[in-house]
Amino acid sequence: MSKISIIIPALNESGCIVDSLLALQGLRQQGVELIVVDGGSDDNTRDLAQPMVDLLLSSAAGRGRQMNVGAKRAEGCLLVFLHADCRLPDGAYQLLAKLSKDDHVWGRFDVRLDGSKRVFRLIETLMNWRSRLSGIMTGDQAIFVSARLFAKVAGFPEIPLMEDIALSRKLKRQNTAVCLHSRVLSSSRRWQQNGVLRTILLMWGLRLGYFFNVDPVRLAKKYRHDRG
Repeated sequence: MSKISIIIPALNESGCIVDSLLALQGLRQQGVELIVVDGGSDDNTRDLAQPMVDLLLSSAAGRGRQMNVGAKRAEGCLLVFLHADCRLPDGAYQLLAKLSKDDHVWGRFDVRLDGSKRVFRLIETLMNWRSRLSGIMTGDQAIFVSARLFAKVAGFPEIPLMEDIALSRKLKRQNTAVCLHSRVLSSSRRWQQNGVLRTILLMWGLRLGYFFNVDPVRLAKKYRHDRG
């Protein structure tokens, strides 16, 4: 069976990295390669991750850059890019193993936010439908892509923001995305910390700016400023 590699970019994730990696040990026992790429953490993320991964790599900060570094070292035929605060669903191995046989496959899972408020059910539903209709995936949906196809499109653009959208644009020109209904559990911490409406307006404003070719460096500065 084709090998699967899970690549996790991390930066100062000591608060969640242990739980995230513990949840993946069952997949690791089934032969899934687990890679963490640290972007220069100044907490103990690296020390916590070391005993629970197959590869612990380092790179300059930036999710796109970190995920490219992991992909270059990965042995899997299928690459799964998972944020440190996300959890793959039960049955993910079986789904991914079937897809790993296709050299042209790419796609994502549905997302479920871990917050209990009803508004999060609406947000996640809209996120899932938006990506189905647009063919544009976001990182918290656990994007997966065959290693061959990832290499063909030259991986993630190494930009400070919107690397997931930029990759989706390249991949959708190659093949239609597979949108799995199984749900990745994603942290709702940014919504809770910054407020639901404020976060929605910020993210849509950034995406609109990117659509109109605003420099991603400028967008990243706005994101950091508005996030507080």
